[in-house]
Amino acid sequence: MKIRRLETYLRGQLSVVRVEADDGAEGFGQIAPSNADISTTVLHRQVAPHALGADPLDIEGLSDRVVEANYKFPGSYVRRALGGLDSALWDLRGRVEGKGVCELWRGEVAGARPQSIAAYGSSMRRDIGPQAEAERMARLRDERGFGAFKLKIGRRRGRDADEWPGRTEAVVAAVRGRLGDGVRILVDANSCYTPAGAIAAGRMLEGFGVCHFEEPCPYWQYEWTAEVAAALDVPVAGGEQDCFLHNWRRMIDMRAVDIAQPDLLYVGGPTRALRVAAMAAAAGMPCTPHCANDSMLRVFTLHFLAAVPNAGPYVECSIEPPAWDESPYQPVPRVVAGRLAVPQGPGWGVTVRPDWLAAAERQVSEA
Repeated sequence: MKIRRLETYLRGQLSVVRVEADDGAEGFGQIAPSNADISTTVLHRQVAPHALGADPLDIEGLSDRVVEANYKFPGSYVRRALGGLDSALWDLRGRVEGKGVCELWRGEVAGARPQSIAAYGSSMRRDIGPQAEAERMARLRDERGFGAFKLKIGRRRGRDADEWPGRTEAVVAAVRGRLGDGVRILVDANSCYTPAGAIAAGRMLEGFGVCHFEEPCPYWQYEWTAEVAAALDVPVAGGEQDCFLHNWRRMIDMRAVDIAQPDLLYVGGPTRALRVAAMAAAAGMPCTPHCANDSMLRVFTLHFLAAVPNAGPYVECSIEPPAWDESPYQPVPRVVAGRLAVPQGPGWGVTVRPDWLAAAERQVSEA
């Protein structure tokens, strides 16, 4: 079996990837949504030449060869393009073997396959006032059963500045006061703080029982983040932006974070995310991926959390409206009683919509 064709279907921020083998087997994946048009071009120009003619079942080997072949272009766009191919290849393999992707990954993991994963509601807003944020989270708790929420604190890359004076403490206090102690609170600083600022903010967060302090310092400043993690009791999370496995090894070895948080498509696909999870597991560290939208990334992440032995307790679920009018696949997992069902069936267990593909901009690379 050889890969004979790679197709991409681009609509707005979404780019779906279809891989076809010479025996007609096919699989669908997706490129990371941000600047998907650029990543799509990179896929056809810098990934496809190394994939066409390769064995579609040698997913790990192909992932490594694509990265090594692009050694002069080591950055994020090649990894994002590779994530589209990698996710499509796992779908193809699952369909060929008649298994869900998480079943392919579970290996020696003990126990029955999880049927659903607890979700936390993830706010993407800093422009919302504390009381308004608390009220919408209370409504979502009551309507959809969320048992945890993540708030934005500080200012994105803020150099210790708040979005407006006093907002961070006010929003955490408002949400805790409105939701009570029965709901877990996570926060995301998006690279806001210096170590001193992060430690001061962390002490305040500890007073409100926050259980997850994400990206407190500029994410590339591993020593800064390690200093914060060592000083605080609240677990520090990070790694969303990191797409280099050698940086992941460094982060984990130095305990820069307490919770590993790869994005399955930013890091270069599920294959590479599984390697991050294995590094974290060897260090006794949970892995809770970044998953901030309801594109196919949500499906990939649900399978991932159903498979890895050190899966964190939650899957991220944005509480904002989608950035696109229509989803490219069905059924889209929805939160019911605070949980998201892991899709069932071969491959990813979802169907890419032919009408969505027909309305998209199609590009083809073939042997």
